[in-house]
Amino acid sequence: MGELTIEKKEVLKNIHLLMNNLTTINDNTGEFLLNFDGLVVDDKSWNVWNWPQGVGLYGIYKYWRLTGDQKALDIVNDWFEARFEEGVPPKNVNTMAPFLTLAYLYEDTKDKTLIPYLETWAEWVMHDMPRTKEDGLQHMTYGPENKNQLWDDTLMMTVLPLAKIGVLFDRPEYIEEAKKQFLIHIKYLSDRKTGLWFHGWTFEENHNYAEALWARGNCWITIAIPEIIEILDLKEGDFFRDFLVDTLTRQIEALAKYQDESGLWHTLIDDKTSYLEASATAGFAYGILKCVHKRYISQDYKEVAHKAIQGIINETADNGALQKVSVGTGMGDNLQFYKDIKITEMPYGQSLAVLALSEFLNSYI
Repeated sequence: MGELTIEKKEVLKNIHLLMNNLTTINDNTGEFLLNFDGLVVDDKSWNVWNWPQGVGLYGIYKYWRLTGDQKALDIVNDWFEARFEEGVPPKNVNTMAPFLTLAYLYEDTKDKTLIPYLETWAEWVMHDMPRTKEDGLQHMTYGPENKNQLWDDTLMMTVLPLAKIGVLFDRPEYIEEAKKQFLIHIKYLSDRKTGLWFHGWTFEENHNYAEALWARGNCWITIAIPEIIEILDLKEGDFFRDFLVDTLTRQIEALAKYQDESGLWHTLIDDKTSYLEASATAGFAYGILKCVHKRYISQDYKEVAHKAIQGIINETADNGALQKVSVGTGMGDNLQFYKDIKITEMPYGQSLAVLALSEFLNSYI
């Protein structure tokens, strides 16, 4: 594949399709309403404060930063305005996700009304969020407390916002906490044999569950590592940056090996009998592209990313929904669990696709 065989207007058209779908998606059937002891959580609709929307807001915000498209900024501002009016949700690892975008909005606008939200939630992470052994951030969500569990997702959903807020408000303790969380997650979740990442770890029984090299879990890492390097402005020669880049390079080497001809990856990365999954592919595309653009990794991986971008475009339906997206996935005790996860249209599919295609726009500059 050549450097730019995908036309810019096609990328822009797909971003607009995805954004339109994302901001109108809702669960008409109730199938994706999760009931946790009477607490009902909508896992699909746009007008909900949770992690799928948090990832989407970040993608749309990044698109606005690149293009100045006012519609994109309006989507982000309108979402926060409506959610603040409703009242913020209970604090957990996933509801922290929108704060990454909110922190960037504060940096842009210096709107003082945002400060109490950013400070209060960051302080909650620092002092009140449940911890595992060795002081890891426990992956507590709605319902399950996931006691003593580390999951890949935590770095993306909670640690990145904490780091950004730490930089904005000159809180070095937040920054050191973010670094520590990356190190403890690398210690217990990265697989030395492959360079890929396991979905989770339990300190209760000291194992990685099914030892699943699950694609979407892995994609949070491919995104989070270049983001934390940028957020903390880590310079070449900084030990933490070098350690992160080495960790990420091993993962991307493995991803290049396992990529399907379609440009997609299987939901269990190393298992060709598991289905191809597009939301993880979008996350990988974003992370690899960003690392190439920032020169954290070899330019040779550009081809892998471009192939993934083409795969995402191919999987974007006329209604703007990303196809081949697995529904929300808890921790599996066996590999078959991941193969059996249903496929449907989910907001984080569109969210991750917008993020990836927005990063791809840098290729035209």
